[in-house]
Amino acid sequence: MLDRITDRNHQDGDDWESGDFTFRPKRFEDFIGQDKVKERLKIAIEAAKSRGEVIEHVLLSGPQGLGKSTLANIIAHEMGGNIKTTVGPILMMKADLAAILTNLQRGDILFIDEIHRTKKEIQEMLYPAMEDYRLDIIIGQGPSARTVPIPLPKFVLIGATTRMGQLSAPFRDRFGITLRLDFYEIEQLKEIIRRDTALLKIEIEDGADEIIASRSRGTPRVAKRMLRRVRDYAK
Repeated sequence: MLDRITDRNHQDGDDWESGDFTFRPKRFEDFIGQDKVKERLKIAIEAAKSRGEVIEHVLLSGPQGLGKSTLANIIAHEMGGNIKTTVGPILMMKADLAAILTNLQRGDILFIDEIHRTKKEIQEMLYPAMEDYRLDIIIGQGPSARTVPIPLPKFVLIGATTRMGQLSAPFRDRFGITLRLDFYEIEQLKEIIRRDTALLKIEIEDGADEIIASRSRGTPRVAKRMLRRVRDYAK
Protein backbone atom coordinates (compact mmCIF):
# COMPACT_ATOMS: atom_id res chain seq x y z
CA MET A 1 0.00 0.00 0.00
CA LEU A 2 2.86 2.35 0.79
CA ASP A 3 4.12 2.24 -2.81
CA ARG A 4 0.66 3.20 -4.02
CA ILE A 5 0.48 6.39 -1.97
CA THR A 6 4.12 7.48 -2.11
CA ASP A 7 6.45 8.02 -5.02
CA ARG A 8 10.12 8.82 -4.59
CA ASN A 9 10.23 10.16 -8.15
CA HIS A 10 7.19 12.43 -8.13
CA GLN A 11 7.73 15.65 -10.01
CA ASP A 12 5.58 18.72 -10.50
CA GLY A 13 6.88 19.51 -13.94
CA ASP A 14 10.06 21.30 -12.86
CA ASP A 15 12.11 18.62 -14.60
CA TRP A 16 12.08 16.90 -17.94
CA GLU A 17 9.01 14.83 -18.79
CA SER A 18 11.26 12.07 -20.10
CA GLY A 19 11.85 10.99 -16.50
CA ASP A 20 15.55 11.89 -16.62
CA PHE A 21 16.24 13.47 -13.25
CA THR A 22 19.77 14.51 -14.16
CA PHE A 23 18.49 18.05 -14.58
CA ARG A 24 16.96 18.42 -11.13
CA PRO A 25 19.23 20.64 -9.00
CA LYS A 26 20.37 18.95 -5.81
CA ARG A 27 21.88 21.98 -4.08
CA PHE A 28 20.67 25.51 -3.41
CA GLU A 29 23.69 26.78 -5.36
CA ASP A 30 22.42 25.04 -8.50
CA PHE A 31 18.83 26.28 -8.15
CA ILE A 32 18.32 29.43 -10.19
CA GLY A 33 16.06 32.18 -8.84
CA GLN A 34 13.93 32.44 -5.67
CA ASP A 35 16.87 33.96 -3.79
CA LYS A 36 14.89 35.08 -0.73
CA VAL A 37 13.29 31.66 -0.38
CA LYS A 38 16.65 29.91 -0.68
CA GLU A 39 18.25 32.20 1.89
CA ARG A 40 15.49 31.55 4.45
CA LEU A 41 15.81 27.81 3.95
CA LYS A 42 19.61 27.79 4.10
CA ILE A 43 19.58 29.71 7.39
CA ALA A 44 16.96 27.35 8.87
CA ILE A 45 18.86 24.24 7.79
CA GLU A 46 22.23 25.47 9.05
CA ALA A 47 20.71 26.45 12.40
CA ALA A 48 18.96 23.09 12.77
CA LYS A 49 22.13 21.19 11.92
CA SER A 50 24.13 23.16 14.48
CA ARG A 51 21.60 22.14 17.15
CA GLY A 52 21.38 18.54 15.99
CA GLU A 53 17.69 18.97 15.21
CA VAL A 54 15.41 18.82 12.19
CA ILE A 55 14.07 22.03 10.66
CA GLU A 56 10.54 23.19 11.27
CA HIS A 57 7.80 22.06 8.91
CA VAL A 58 7.78 23.98 5.63
CA LEU A 59 4.86 25.25 3.55
CA LEU A 60 5.69 26.34 -0.01
CA SER A 61 3.07 28.24 -1.97
CA GLY A 62 2.89 29.78 -5.41
CA PRO A 63 1.80 29.04 -8.98
CA GLN A 64 2.61 25.75 -10.66
CA GLY A 65 5.96 25.13 -12.27
CA LEU A 66 8.13 27.42 -10.13
CA GLY A 67 10.15 24.72 -8.36
CA LYS A 68 8.33 23.71 -5.18
CA SER A 69 9.03 19.99 -5.49
CA THR A 70 12.62 20.67 -6.55
CA LEU A 71 13.14 22.75 -3.40
CA ALA A 72 11.65 19.95 -1.30
CA ASN A 73 14.22 17.54 -2.73
CA ILE A 74 17.02 20.04 -2.14
CA ILE A 75 15.96 20.40 1.50
CA ALA A 76 16.09 16.62 1.88
CA HIS A 77 19.53 16.50 0.26
CA GLU A 78 20.90 19.33 2.42
CA MET A 79 19.49 17.76 5.59
CA GLY A 80 20.79 14.31 4.66
CA GLY A 81 17.36 12.71 5.00
CA ASN A 82 15.25 10.50 2.78
CA ILE A 83 12.23 12.05 1.09
CA LYS A 84 8.88 10.35 0.68
CA THR A 85 6.53 12.07 -1.72
CA THR A 86 2.78 11.88 -2.12
CA VAL A 87 -0.03 14.02 -3.49
CA GLY A 88 -2.96 15.38 -1.49
CA PRO A 89 -5.78 13.65 -3.41
CA ILE A 90 -4.13 10.24 -3.00
CA LEU A 91 -4.46 10.37 0.79
CA MET A 92 -8.06 9.23 0.83
CA MET A 93 -8.14 7.42 4.17
CA LYS A 94 -6.52 7.86 7.57
CA ALA A 95 -4.94 4.44 7.12
CA ASP A 96 -3.05 5.80 4.11
CA LEU A 97 -1.47 8.57 6.17
CA ALA A 98 -0.81 6.26 9.11
CA ALA A 99 1.07 3.86 6.82
CA ILE A 100 3.35 6.67 5.67
CA LEU A 101 3.96 8.21 9.09
CA THR A 102 4.79 4.92 10.80
CA ASN A 103 7.41 4.12 8.15
CA LEU A 104 9.33 7.36 8.57
CA GLN A 105 12.78 7.46 10.13
CA ARG A 106 14.30 10.33 12.11
CA GLY A 107 15.21 13.18 9.78
CA ASP A 108 13.04 11.95 6.91
CA ILE A 109 11.08 14.43 4.82
CA LEU A 110 7.43 13.85 3.95
CA PHE A 111 6.54 15.96 0.93
CA ILE A 112 2.82 16.40 0.18
CA ASP A 113 2.20 18.14 -3.13
CA GLU A 114 -1.21 19.77 -3.65
CA ILE A 115 -1.60 19.67 0.11
CA HIS A 116 -4.69 21.91 -0.16
CA ARG A 117 -6.50 18.93 -1.69
CA THR A 118 -6.14 16.75 1.40
CA LYS A 119 -9.34 16.03 3.29
CA LYS A 120 -10.10 17.86 6.52
CA GLU A 121 -9.75 14.67 8.59
CA ILE A 122 -6.32 14.03 7.07
CA GLN A 123 -5.19 17.54 7.95
CA GLU A 124 -6.49 17.15 11.51
CA MET A 125 -4.68 13.82 11.82
CA LEU A 126 -1.47 15.66 11.01
CA TYR A 127 -1.90 18.14 13.89
CA PRO A 128 -0.36 15.96 16.66
CA ALA A 129 2.13 14.46 14.21
CA MET A 130 3.45 17.92 13.37
CA GLU A 131 3.34 19.39 16.88
CA ASP A 132 4.25 16.47 19.11
CA TYR A 133 5.53 13.81 16.69
CA ARG A 134 2.66 11.60 17.74
CA LEU A 135 0.05 9.61 15.86
CA ASP A 136 -3.28 9.20 17.66
CA ILE A 137 -5.09 5.97 16.77
CA ILE A 138 -8.71 5.52 17.92
CA ILE A 139 -9.56 1.96 18.90
CA GLY A 140 -13.15 0.87 19.33
CA GLN A 141 -16.38 2.80 18.87
CA GLY A 142 -18.85 4.71 20.99
CA PRO A 143 -18.36 5.11 24.76
CA SER A 144 -15.73 2.36 24.83
CA ALA A 145 -13.52 4.01 22.22
CA ARG A 146 -10.06 5.00 23.36
CA THR A 147 -7.12 6.84 21.85
CA VAL A 148 -3.77 5.11 21.64
CA PRO A 149 -0.83 7.47 21.04
CA ILE A 150 1.98 6.14 18.85
CA PRO A 151 5.28 8.04 19.03
CA LEU A 152 6.78 9.12 15.73
CA PRO A 153 10.38 9.97 14.88
CA LYS A 154 11.19 13.62 14.33
CA PHE A 155 10.45 14.26 10.67
CA VAL A 156 9.86 17.27 8.45
CA LEU A 157 6.58 17.83 6.64
CA ILE A 158 6.88 19.92 3.49
CA GLY A 159 3.62 20.96 1.89
CA ALA A 160 3.27 22.53 -1.55
CA THR A 161 0.17 24.42 -2.58
CA THR A 162 -1.11 26.66 -5.33
CA ARG A 163 -4.13 27.61 -3.21
CA MET A 164 -3.07 28.76 0.23
CA GLY A 165 -6.57 30.01 1.04
CA GLN A 166 -7.97 26.48 0.90
CA LEU A 167 -5.88 25.42 3.90
CA SER A 168 -7.45 25.96 7.30
CA ALA A 169 -5.78 28.51 9.58
CA PRO A 170 -5.00 25.91 12.30
CA PHE A 171 -3.25 23.76 9.71
CA ARG A 172 -1.25 26.65 8.23
CA ASP A 173 -0.20 27.76 11.70
CA ARG A 174 1.54 24.45 12.33
CA PHE A 175 4.10 25.15 9.63
CA GLY A 176 7.02 26.99 11.19
CA ILE A 177 8.34 28.14 7.81
CA THR A 178 5.92 29.54 5.23
CA LEU A 179 7.36 30.74 1.93
CA ARG A 180 5.89 31.96 -1.34
CA LEU A 181 7.59 31.44 -4.70
CA ASP A 182 7.35 34.27 -7.23
CA PHE A 183 7.36 34.31 -11.03
CA TYR A 184 10.79 34.48 -12.65
CA GLU A 185 12.47 37.42 -14.35
CA ILE A 186 13.49 37.15 -18.02
CA GLU A 187 17.20 37.02 -17.16
CA GLN A 188 16.64 34.17 -14.70
CA LEU A 189 14.72 32.19 -17.31
CA LYS A 190 17.48 32.80 -19.85
CA GLU A 191 20.00 31.41 -17.36
CA ILE A 192 17.86 28.30 -16.87
CA ILE A 193 17.55 27.84 -20.64
CA ARG A 194 21.30 28.24 -21.20
CA ARG A 195 22.05 25.77 -18.42
CA ASP A 196 19.69 23.17 -19.85
CA THR A 197 20.92 23.57 -23.42
CA ALA A 198 24.41 22.82 -22.09
CA LEU A 199 23.18 19.78 -20.19
CA LEU A 200 21.30 18.56 -23.26
CA LYS A 201 24.35 19.25 -25.44
CA ILE A 202 22.36 21.25 -27.97
CA GLU A 203 23.04 24.63 -29.51
CA ILE A 204 20.53 27.43 -30.06
CA GLU A 205 20.97 30.60 -32.04
CA ASP A 206 21.88 33.90 -30.43
CA GLY A 207 18.77 35.53 -29.02
CA ALA A 208 16.76 32.30 -28.98
CA ASP A 209 17.03 32.09 -25.20
CA GLU A 210 15.44 35.53 -24.87
CA ILE A 211 12.63 34.62 -27.28
CA ILE A 212 11.82 31.48 -25.28
CA ALA A 213 12.12 33.28 -21.94
CA SER A 214 9.85 36.14 -23.01
CA ARG A 215 7.11 33.66 -23.96
CA SER A 216 7.36 31.54 -20.81
CA ARG A 217 5.03 33.60 -18.60
CA GLY A 218 7.65 33.79 -15.86
CA THR A 219 7.55 30.01 -15.38
CA PRO A 220 10.55 27.65 -15.74
CA ARG A 221 8.26 24.73 -16.55
CA VAL A 222 6.94 26.55 -19.62
CA ALA A 223 10.46 27.55 -20.68
CA LYS A 224 11.64 23.95 -20.42
CA ARG A 225 8.67 22.69 -22.40
CA MET A 226 9.31 25.21 -25.16
CA LEU A 227 13.00 24.28 -25.26
CA ARG A 228 12.05 20.63 -25.73
CA ARG A 229 9.87 21.57 -28.70
CA VAL A 230 12.72 23.60 -30.19
CA ARG A 231 15.00 20.60 -29.80
CA ASP A 232 12.47 18.34 -31.54
CA TYR A 233 12.10 20.66 -34.52
CA ALA A 234 15.86 21.10 -34.80
CA LYS A 235 16.43 17.38 -35.36
